[in-house]
Amino acid sequence: MQNPEPFELLIEKIENRTARLGIIGMGYVGLPLAITFAEKGFQVTGFDIDQKKCDHIKSGRTYIRHIPLDPVKHLIESEMFNATTKFERLSDMDCIIICVPTPLTEKRVPDLSALSNTAETIARFLRRGHMVVLESTSYPGTTEELLMERFKATGMEPGVDFFLAFSPEREDPGNKRFSVTNIPKIVGGTTFACLKAANALYSSITKTVPVKSTRVAEFAKILENTFRSVNIALVNELKMLAHRMGIDIFEVIEAAATKPFGFIPFYPGPGLGGHCIPIDPFYLTWKAREYGVITKFIELAGEINTMMPDYVVARIMDALNRHGKCLNGSTILVLGVAYKKDVDDDRESPAYPIMKSLAGHGANIMYNDPWIPKLRPTRKYDFKMVSVPLEQQTIENADAVLILTAHSDYDFEFIVKHAKLVIDTRNATADIKSGHGKIVPA
Repeated sequence: MQNPEPFELLIEKIENRTARLGIIGMGYVGLPLAITFAEKGFQVTGFDIDQKKCDHIKSGRTYIRHIPLDPVKHLIESEMFNATTKFERLSDMDCIIICVPTPLTEKRVPDLSALSNTAETIARFLRRGHMVVLESTSYPGTTEELLMERFKATGMEPGVDFFLAFSPEREDPGNKRFSVTNIPKIVGGTTFACLKAANALYSSITKTVPVKSTRVAEFAKILENTFRSVNIALVNELKMLAHRMGIDIFEVIEAAATKPFGFIPFYPGPGLGGHCIPIDPFYLTWKAREYGVITKFIELAGEINTMMPDYVVARIMDALNRHGKCLNGSTILVLGVAYKKDVDDDRESPAYPIMKSLAGHGANIMYNDPWIPKLRPTRKYDFKMVSVPLEQQTIENADAVLILTAHSDYDFEFIVKHAKLVIDTRNATADIKSGHGKIVPA
């Protein structure tokens, strides 16, 4: 009997759940994806260069607070889900999904070093019948230019010997309404066979949206995040105008949102955070220059969002002056360094440039974040600080309390009651009354 071709064999393995999945990168994207596939009956191996993450998974102890491992301990114990730093085991996998970081350099140039290294590693173990799917966000053309060319150098052809696709991650950390299983997955392949194979894999866990190419899928992901970046920049700019005019921008937005068509509410803040919205649009601006196009909207939105931390510091200085204090020598209690509420994710958090600026102006900085007990070194910052207890004395001793992240854990009535001055960048104190201008929007 003739052996089945790689495509037919791969589809058969996916359909009967015997395909072995390897997911590279056990972070905010890779970990929930691995858990979901394991729950759907696939044997999943997580790959990561961090041995500590692998040890945590083996022992069933989570390292990302909003992604608990207790509910899937049975999958770990049965080895339906395991993790390793031994990348030679990629050769045993049938499907390999890439979920590695794609940050920017200081000059807003794509840093694809992690992806490039991953591609080189996969190429060493690539075999006939493998499927590789990239989920990491990058500029349109990355899958073809960075992955396909390297894999073809092995002498194998995409769509015949191996299968290559792009399916962008759509994670929203901390959002309990949406998960991997109810967020549609865009899928684009480098060939039609690649598309069909990747579509078969992802349709086993959620609804899929097939598109004509990996470039379309890559562009769609960047459009999603550029849309948010531009609209957040718009409301951030309008917030600054509203403050000057003595108008509550949040009340304006809520009023406008009552229109049942043609309006989507976006909300201002102290700046953009997270690994997607502050970064992904600049992958497109960088690639656009190759085609002689200047993406003015994206650049302008980036400038506005990047300047918001400076605006917040200016509001703090003004508020302190009105209360007879100067920033130099004042004690500022920062509430929240996570980039959004109820997550332990501080990547690209606007809290860091704000804290650096405050310290540069001579302020004494304390912070509290129930989700981040200790500040970890980042690519740009290294604050050696731990979260202080949010006690009455701590609040009373601060010259100003700065709300940067409105975690659900916070009792804002208690905070406002005992604070001398509250600078609120999140509208967290909207329903709390205070006299003498104690609460200042920023």
